[in-house]
Amino acid sequence: MSKSRGCFGYPLSIFFIVVNEFCERFSYYGMRALLVLYFRNFLGWDDDLSTAIYHTFVALCYLTPILGALIADSWLGKFKTIVSLSIVYTIGQAVISVSSINDLTDHDHNGSPDSLPVHVALSMIGLALIALGTGGIKPCVSAFGGDQFEEGQEKQRNRFFSIFYLAINGGSLLSTIITPILRVQQCGIHSQQACYPLAFGVPAALMAVALIVFVLGSGMYKKFQPQGNIMGKVAKCIGFAIKNRFRHRSKAYPKREHWLDWAKEKYDERLISQIKMVTKVMFLYIPLPMFWALFDQQGSRWTLQATTMNGKIGAIEIQPDQMQTVNAILIVIMVPIVDAVVYPLIAKCGFNFTSLKKMTVGMFLASMAFVVAAIVQVEIDKTLPVFPGGNQVQIKVLNIGNNNMTVHFPGNSVTLAQMSQTDTFMTFDIDKLTSINISSSGSPGVTTVAHDFEQGHRHTLLVWNPSQYRVVKDGLNQKPEKGENGIRFVNTLNEMVTIKMSGKVYENVTSHNASGYQFFPSGEKQYTINTTAVAPTCLTDFKSSNLDFGSAYTYVIRRVSDGCLEVKEFEDIPPNTVNMALQIPQYFLLTCGEVVFSVTGLEFSYSQAPSNMKSVLQAGWLLTVAVGNIIVLIVAGAGHFPKQWAEYILFASLLLVVCVIFAIMARFYTYINPAEIEAQFDEDEKKKGIGKENPYSSLEPVSQTNM
Repeated sequence: MSKSRGCFGYPLSIFFIVVNEFCERFSYYGMRALLVLYFRNFLGWDDDLSTAIYHTFVALCYLTPILGALIADSWLGKFKTIVSLSIVYTIGQAVISVSSINDLTDHDHNGSPDSLPVHVALSMIGLALIALGTGGIKPCVSAFGGDQFEEGQEKQRNRFFSIFYLAINGGSLLSTIITPILRVQQCGIHSQQACYPLAFGVPAALMAVALIVFVLGSGMYKKFQPQGNIMGKVAKCIGFAIKNRFRHRSKAYPKREHWLDWAKEKYDERLISQIKMVTKVMFLYIPLPMFWALFDQQGSRWTLQATTMNGKIGAIEIQPDQMQTVNAILIVIMVPIVDAVVYPLIAKCGFNFTSLKKMTVGMFLASMAFVVAAIVQVEIDKTLPVFPGGNQVQIKVLNIGNNNMTVHFPGNSVTLAQMSQTDTFMTFDIDKLTSINISSSGSPGVTTVAHDFEQGHRHTLLVWNPSQYRVVKDGLNQKPEKGENGIRFVNTLNEMVTIKMSGKVYENVTSHNASGYQFFPSGEKQYTINTTAVAPTCLTDFKSSNLDFGSAYTYVIRRVSDGCLEVKEFEDIPPNTVNMALQIPQYFLLTCGEVVFSVTGLEFSYSQAPSNMKSVLQAGWLLTVAVGNIIVLIVAGAGHFPKQWAEYILFASLLLVVCVIFAIMARFYTYINPAEIEAQFDEDEKKKGIGKENPYSSLEPVSQTNM
């Protein structure tokens, strides 16, 4: 055990631990903020699979603390466990960063990976290592910080946990602002892509820094040897009690006051009493996962909701995955306000606002947050374009010729001037779309469109004279992902053209044809048209309009009277109009719920836990977070809702029901003082003269806080 040096009344070693925690949380939350969009846009998974894998990963991160606590308690001790699993963690972050390098398998340099399974496999290996690392060190770091304080430093120790909590939220806040900014940068060796390698690489570097900083403080830490696995002792005692009760199930044996009393034949009364305290609290944990099921959807469903909204809030422009920072900002603001203002005011009003009442209010607030999310979703749905159903097709006509054109559909005709399009996509049942004819006032003939339209898709009918047309399948059956903007080019020249736009290339667009869509973040974009069809004196560099969020445009390239090029813009999908600021109320309600639920829950667990079993309850608390994420997987997998707002209402209703159940359970809970009960045991043992022989009385308290 090293001698601890002091600074301002605090052990110097805790500064290394706080910096380590800041860097580690930056690493974890920075990586986590990108995951759903990375799954969807790089790996090409749909919303449901992306959400399922995201919540599986989060669940794993909260299951592995049990493993970390076992390793630290019974084998390596806290210091060696933190160092060993931090190395695993850093490797995992590096692997997921490598998995996002497009050029790793893009051998033909076309901008798309040639072997997507390689990227998927590397991503899953990286996430598994991260889950083991972050979960494994979670129950150890804060407890290791608590170990650094001497007797009589309770005030400093309490303040350390406040600083530790702020370090967590500071790291989370900065990372969820910075990594999305890095993601929207363009990078790549052969083709420019969204810069996921950099966005994942910075958290990987911060995790390496966290490890180095932690190891640098090694000589100053107080390190305790593993004290034996208290979780193992608890499990064995419970197992023996159940087995012994089963053996003596006949009526010949008298009943005992509590089912754990059946362990008295083998285990000491102090241990049995301590386990009774723990099981009482664990019973109250049963409804808690439902809160976490809603809370952790900030990073999945709420981020996806933000992609269908407009990110311009005043002069600021916010990316969809940056909205998660609202939670971290509000936590830093709300924790001191709730502690210093709200709770004292409630106390002055004479209301006995117990821990369990606070947790019930937290659940209710989280439920209301999802009601607000559903209302916002209804408003978003009103603005979303209607896309074709399974047996429908949608057609838009774009006249790229120099004459007026009339197109005859079953039951409807549209006349278009030169360089114009129909106002909207027209929807037809595939079996009723019997014929489409093209005519022009200056031409006597009528041309029938011969094309096999694909069901469930949008199509654009390009016409340039009565006998010449081309049908193009749009390939956009939803709003562009992650709030980006789709742009395609139509070439009306007689020669091929190649367009370069913000690092992306539309290669060899043939005459009277359309390119595929490519996607760009908001703002003005520069582009260059390369063709041999214009004189060297003509301009070939152009600028797009100022792009918003979630729109799609067709840019038509044509030659004007002076022989130079002109580009005309047509809107295919309007930009998002519902502002992301409307998500702030749901984030506010959820954050208030978190402050009164999560922080209070920890305080309650600690106040009701015996001194040497705080690690047991810590593992149980983290387990509720894991189960919450599993609930999301089950609900999202079992019910495919036609409307997203319906899923939000379902989750809100489930938590409201659970909230009522928890309130009833809390009503019958009797608060205890474990210290008094343990002191009574000490006094009884002294009277019996066996205090020193008790194997449990010498165990040092293990203080672990889930931050």
